[in-house]
Amino acid sequence: MGNGGTSIPDEEWERFLREAEAGAQGAPKEPSARARMVTRQLREETGRPEGWRTHQLAPRRRAKGWYAVGLLVTVGLLIVALAPGRVAGWFGGGGAASAPLAAESERPDQPPPTQSAPQAPTPDEPFRGSPAAQWEDGKAGISLPAARATGWMSKKQVAQALDRSRDFLAASSLDRGVLRGERPKKAIALLNPHQQDVQDYLATAFSAPSRKNDPLLLFSRLATKKVRLVGDVIKTRGRITYREGKRGAVEVTTDVTYVYPVVRAAAGSEEVARTIVRREIVMSWDDPAKVVVEPGTFSLVSYKTDTSNSGCGASTGYLTPEFSAERATKDKGDGPEFDPYDRSRSVDALMQEAGETKCWTATRL
Repeated sequence: MGNGGTSIPDEEWERFLREAEAGAQGAPKEPSARARMVTRQLREETGRPEGWRTHQLAPRRRAKGWYAVGLLVTVGLLIVALAPGRVAGWFGGGGAASAPLAAESERPDQPPPTQSAPQAPTPDEPFRGSPAAQWEDGKAGISLPAARATGWMSKKQVAQALDRSRDFLAASSLDRGVLRGERPKKAIALLNPHQQDVQDYLATAFSAPSRKNDPLLLFSRLATKKVRLVGDVIKTRGRITYREGKRGAVEVTTDVTYVYPVVRAAAGSEEVARTIVRREIVMSWDDPAKVVVEPGTFSLVSYKTDTSNSGCGASTGYLTPEFSAERATKDKGDGPEFDPYDRSRSVDALMQEAGETKCWTATRL
């Protein structure tokens, strides 16, 4: 279960759904074939990654008496209130030790700032020099809204649906076994088995991946023969929202960016590369009185993915990050430049700008 929101026991959840099915008037409908799969694999630039601006702590002056102390405290509180990000930068200089950003409650209006003197990542600080240094770890970076009664669900049931929506994101994009290439069983168990188009996609995505049926549209899997994760942390930033959807369903929208630091698979490798994946997934928690659905599962409405430093050739079903020597020999992408940390535009807006372009140039990783 996720950490956010109020939850109810699985047994009560399933009992409620079974009773709702039993009391339904008329035959419920199977979910329509409405899952839309879109992918854009982005190519990175050869320059070193850039990150947050750093600030040096000013030398302290010795003060005498309570009046001086009171003045310093007052000034300090004003600085924290007016510029909390600047104060956070003083302690840790924007590196891995910096205080994390506040949860993302709405779409930002601009990309995160760049660093005038970029710092290269290291195995000890794999997110150094990137905005992700101040993001939360794993599920903690995916913010949940407050639950309220919506559509066919009570407040408690909405909280349960939000928790399980975030559980799907963790099982599909953060699970270590899935990242090593294992089948994402926990994530698949949350998908409505009666949604035939999605089941057809799952049947071929892992055995015969293609641009249309690519497992990377929903799941993060690394080419472990080539790379391995650095450390135990995957940085995330994003949010979950919801509204009433069709036939009284609770429609949950997730928009999350994941940052995966890797080194070459060979023992003793030190150079760190980062792959950045952003997914927008819309889930429909359907009323079982109106839609054929198994208890505790959701139907997919749409799923869209943008990736940076993941390979830009034929689909292999795996993220294949490149390192500096490989990137130096590659041409830039055939599209415009793109900041993979910029969350101020939706994936739809990026797709419209891309048009038929297959590969973009990432300005920083």
